[in-house]
Amino acid sequence: MKIGIISDTHDNLVKIREAVKIFNEHEVDFVFHAGDFIAPFSLDPFQELRCDWAGVFGNNDGEKEGLSKKSGGRIKPPPLLWEAQEKKIAVTHQFSPVEAQIIISGHTHHPQIEKVGDKLLINPGEACGWLTEKSSLVILDLQSLYPKLVYF
Repeated sequence: MKIGIISDTHDNLVKIREAVKIFNEHEVDFVFHAGDFIAPFSLDPFQELRCDWAGVFGNNDGEKEGLSKKSGGRIKPPPLLWEAQEKKIAVTHQFSPVEAQIIISGHTHHPQIEKVGDKLLINPGEACGWLTEKSSLVILDLQSLYPKLVYF
């Protein structure tokens, strides 16, 4: 099973469309968004995903009701807890210790992948590219726990 991981899209529709295209090309089975969508219109490109997705609110997501409604309830307050292939996954925006094997966060706009004990910590960096001028996402193979950082 392959999981797509993205964060901090910040209304950048061009980059969101590129990310969706990458996820579809890699045939991911599910996508997690670690927050900071910003406005409900930024969810439109997610309709092109060939898999289901879920996400959490970030600190800049002020229009929570609109985001929740437009996403069909897929966006929730963190942490979002999920289990697949006997692996517990937690999605937050700002990193916080959660009881899970895989902890996904965003917020810093800088990618970071780190193994700490039995936990895999993944921050895909910013998809929007506004702060670092580098857009990034992660594709995670749940079987091997190999995270691939993709710049686009």
